[in-house]
Amino acid sequence: MEIIDRKENPLLNRVEIEFRWNHEGAATPSRQNMLNAIASIEPGSNRDLIVIKNVNTRFGTGSTTGLGIVYSDEKSMKVEPDYMLARYEGMRTSNATPAEEAPAEEAPAEEAPAEEEEKGGEA
Repeated sequence: MEIIDRKENPLLNRVEIEFRWNHEGAATPSRQNMLNAIASIEPGSNRDLIVIKNVNTRFGTGSTTGLGIVYSDEKSMKVEPDYMLARYEGMRTSNATPAEEAPAEEAPAEEAPAEEEEKGGEA
């Protein structure tokens, strides 16, 4: 990944990084790979506070350009539209809902046989 331009935007409390990714002979990098690359390039950045925009892959060449926006805090991210925040929801490290949902799904399965025994005794 090559940085074309880096701008600090103090008004919106963010850093805007314009990049070019040369991937000759390989597939277009995923958003996950782009998030990881931007996080490793910008010192002190939090992966949960990065948004990738304007991704453009040139047809016939192994070159992708885009804009990575690194926010300093979650409050500053509120300027992004809801659909952009939802797009990265599954890639966030602070997203703990899948871990919380797994035990909740197992609990009803354990209770189901007990309910069947109660019904069998009443009939």
